[in-house]
Amino acid sequence: MPLLPIAALLTSTFFLMAGAGLMGILLPVRGSIEGWTSYEIGSFGTAYALAFTIGCVIVPRLVRSAGHVRTFSSLSALLAISILLCGLFVDPIAWIVFRGLSGFALAGSYMVIESWLNERVTNETRGTIFSIYMIVTMAAMMGGQYVMPLSRPELSAPFMLCAIGFALAVIPTALSRAQSPAPIAAVKIDVLILFRNSPVAAVGIVLAGILSAGWGNMAPVFGQQIGLSTANIATLTVAAMFGGAIFQIPLGRISDKTDRRYVMSAAGIIGVGAAIAGVYFGQTSDAALFGIAFILGGIIYPAYSLAVAHANDYADDTDFVKVSSSLLILYGIGTMIGPIYAAFLMETIGPEGLFQAVGSAMAIYAAYAFYRTFRRVAIPADERPDFQTIPFARVQTPASFNLDPRAEAGLEAEENAAERTGGEADETDKAAA
Repeated sequence: MPLLPIAALLTSTFFLMAGAGLMGILLPVRGSIEGWTSYEIGSFGTAYALAFTIGCVIVPRLVRSAGHVRTFSSLSALLAISILLCGLFVDPIAWIVFRGLSGFALAGSYMVIESWLNERVTNETRGTIFSIYMIVTMAAMMGGQYVMPLSRPELSAPFMLCAIGFALAVIPTALSRAQSPAPIAAVKIDVLILFRNSPVAAVGIVLAGILSAGWGNMAPVFGQQIGLSTANIATLTVAAMFGGAIFQIPLGRISDKTDRRYVMSAAGIIGVGAAIAGVYFGQTSDAALFGIAFILGGIIYPAYSLAVAHANDYADDTDFVKVSSSLLILYGIGTMIGPIYAAFLMETIGPEGLFQAVGSAMAIYAAYAFYRTFRRVAIPADERPDFQTIPFARVQTPASFNLDPRAEAGLEAEENAAERTGGEADETDKAAA
């Protein structure tokens, strides 16, 4: 499959994700250097999550009125402005506002790129494009984390580098001769039906948001508080991401062969064990800390994928996008809670409160999934759709799910419905004539 038609979009994705990765680690570390409280730094993550979720709902309207290229360029400019403002006004209250602006802009930027990619795929190439998109997003996010050690976070240089990344993201799409795609469809949400169809998925997705946002926003603060170098702080966060990328496939494959709730329970128990190890051994050596982060990340990030897979076990194939989009809204609620919850325990207990926050959420995740095994008989393995790997949840929007191979059935159903409607209309016209 030729990559040339989507090369510009993937290049923009790389620069955008690299900038987002750098921003995600830079702000907590700089805030900790400034001596701000864990509550204040945790509020950055909550503001980001709230604005990101709002952006997923509002941005499709902006695209319909202004078009993809103009919207993407404007949002990228807003991203660059937000991080530069953080460098100009070093104040926790101002940064909460600026981080919210970046969350809104990032949600919109992701949606534009993902909808654009979706226009370039066919049912035959959907899986390949989705895999390439995952690789690009993960590599750029991890790479962006390591830009910070190249400069001193207490200076303005890393803020400028982040803004440069966002500015570079505009160039490939602005100069591309590819035709703009159709307007982004409005987000379809039905949260209540999720709780009725799959309580484990609904509760699990909220807890997955708490886990991911609590760790992602406060792990850099933990590293700063215990005296890690900027390079080791970046390694701490990347180790968790790498663990998530490695563990996602085996956990998913095991869940295809047995009750997914057992896998969710087992994963949660492993996560609790890793969190306990973090409390007692996380500050003994860097190697031990990175190993614990690797295992924790191997549970934190797949927790979202497992919950999505379980939700789709009980949903029609044609509802994949709607179900996944609704789950993403629940995930957004969890990401609003996670940073503040972790900050509370870190302020109350100390740096190790991060591991206690993660461990307690893991315990609830495992316990509730196991409890539900007594409330409903599992669907036979041969009647469930196969598990699919997905990008890190915190960079997903509802447009992401149109790229997923599992969306193919829904898209085919919509096309068939449109063809039937068109055929009925033609018959009506003939009868009228």
